[in-house]
Amino acid sequence: MRPGFTAEPEDNLSVKLDEQVQVGAIDKLAHELLRLENQLNANIPTTLWISDLHGEGDRFKSILRGRFGMLYQTCREALPNTFSPDKIQYLVRIIRRKQYIRDESVVMDMQNVIFCLVQILKYKLTNIGYKNSEIFLPEFSDTISRLLSGLPVPNPIFEEEIISLRLITHLSHTIRQVLLDRIEVLGDIFDRGPQPDKIIRILASTAYRHMVDYVFGNHDILWMGAASGNRSLIAETIRITCRYDHFALMERLRFDTAHLAEFAERTYPIDRITGNFKAKTSRGRAMEKALAIIQFKLEEQTIRDYPEYEMSPRLWLDRLARLLKSGETAGLNDTSFPTIDLDSPGTLLPEELEIIDDLCRQFATNKRLKRLLEFFFSSGQTYHIHNNFLNIHALVPSTAEGEFEEFLGRRGKDLLDFIQQTIERVGKNYLAGNEQRPEDQALFFYLWCGPKSPFFGKHAMKTFERYFLVDKESHKERSLYWKDNMQTESFKKKMQQEFGVQRVVYGHTPIDYKKGLQMASRDGVAINVDGGFAEAYYNRGHSLVHTPYQLYGIILPTPDEIREAERKLESAPLDIELIDEFRQPMKIKDTIEGRALQRQRDEIMKQIRELAKQNGLDAHLRTHADN
Repeated sequence: MRPGFTAEPEDNLSVKLDEQVQVGAIDKLAHELLRLENQLNANIPTTLWISDLHGEGDRFKSILRGRFGMLYQTCREALPNTFSPDKIQYLVRIIRRKQYIRDESVVMDMQNVIFCLVQILKYKLTNIGYKNSEIFLPEFSDTISRLLSGLPVPNPIFEEEIISLRLITHLSHTIRQVLLDRIEVLGDIFDRGPQPDKIIRILASTAYRHMVDYVFGNHDILWMGAASGNRSLIAETIRITCRYDHFALMERLRFDTAHLAEFAERTYPIDRITGNFKAKTSRGRAMEKALAIIQFKLEEQTIRDYPEYEMSPRLWLDRLARLLKSGETAGLNDTSFPTIDLDSPGTLLPEELEIIDDLCRQFATNKRLKRLLEFFFSSGQTYHIHNNFLNIHALVPSTAEGEFEEFLGRRGKDLLDFIQQTIERVGKNYLAGNEQRPEDQALFFYLWCGPKSPFFGKHAMKTFERYFLVDKESHKERSLYWKDNMQTESFKKKMQQEFGVQRVVYGHTPIDYKKGLQMASRDGVAINVDGGFAEAYYNRGHSLVHTPYQLYGIILPTPDEIREAERKLESAPLDIELIDEFRQPMKIKDTIEGRALQRQRDEIMKQIRELAKQNGLDAHLRTHADN
């Protein structure tokens, strides 16, 4: 021992070490507490909703690049009310092109433009969660950070034109990076359009996957059910693909349909196909009809195996056989059914069985398809709650009396949770290559076309009638009660209470704004964001945008309107439907997510106070906390 040095008792050392450990724990808890406080007091994320893209990949990419017309509204919110629409449009053009533009009609020099862009960026960055290194290009990162903080910057920033020009480019780039925080996609990427794979790759890319919430649509359920091994859904996915002559899609996915095509063209000569088939090519029409008959045979077996689905009215093949036997075919537009045994109409011919067995094998082993569907099974949900909004594809099943409809002993949120659990189990088995439960495979068939499915919402899917019956009244698919119920105060309150939300956003059924129809109910509780994005519908589409200050719908331009605007070097026309405005910016603490964060914060505060009490700091801490 050194002279003059007195050893400290071991119990004192132990106490000091304990105090240091507790102080360290308090610091860690305080860090987390402050992080939560910052998050709670941040503005809500700017969120965009889009639904029912139906394979329109190029169009989606084009409109996504333009951020669905959000730029003008963002600039308007960020800048003083004294700014004229002309000045805002001028700034929008600069940001969109990421370069300074001289416009003699707008009195703004480059310094004014820089300060306006800084103001817009500062407004957007009130949403926490962005790191400068992630959104700023490195060359002007320090300068932009100083401008945002109100600190002085070097004189050449404003005095040297080339530097000012480059700064404007960097600011515009950054604004575009942070313009949109979240994307809510309400389902139906597959079918009708030729590029569902392109849309999935965009949403699953590193640029977007962290900001996308995906809700399943019935057409997604169709493909997921096919991937699970449901044989009738396998026939139906390929039938719909042939119906729109999307052979390029099948080639990109590496599906081999040579045997199917040869069988179809041999069995169904084009001059004998007189039903209402949509395919424009001879090969497509023959394959569409061949697969339709295979599909009907397979799905009728499912309907018989699961009587609890109560879908026996969809059993058409016995009735068709009786009509053909009796010669009473006046009600049919097609009488050529060479693969139907009139004594056993639901039985597959040996070659039909070979074809569906081959397609099942391809669905189970197709790696390209698995990479696409992994996005759905790993990221998708039956419903999603975000910013006090319930997001669903179509509906929550309900009765004519405005009550939640029961299916398989469940209703409301409990039913949707049960369906989600089933989908997750099927997804794990599919991605791992494991065997599926037959009842899970069958459920996907019901979710695709059953009347009590939350993804469908009609009394029946009339595929057989539309193909083969002359009477057009028989083709009608009557919508059930969701639309009417969502116009009543009592059912909207029931929805709000069941899911703990303020608004319900859904798609599935297109609405045509040219007929005076609006996206939102008068009170803004029910919002339909399906405006017919695909060419098969209105070629238009809707999006919904929620900023800290506004909730508004955007009526998207058609491809023709976009091309005409490009020809004139103008912005494509957008119609805005204002749904709600907020005097003060909405904060995270005002949302459902915020309430969960507040509970976390309160628990951390409780832990801090307990540790402080152990160290004799409790009174001091309480005084500061109360202040």
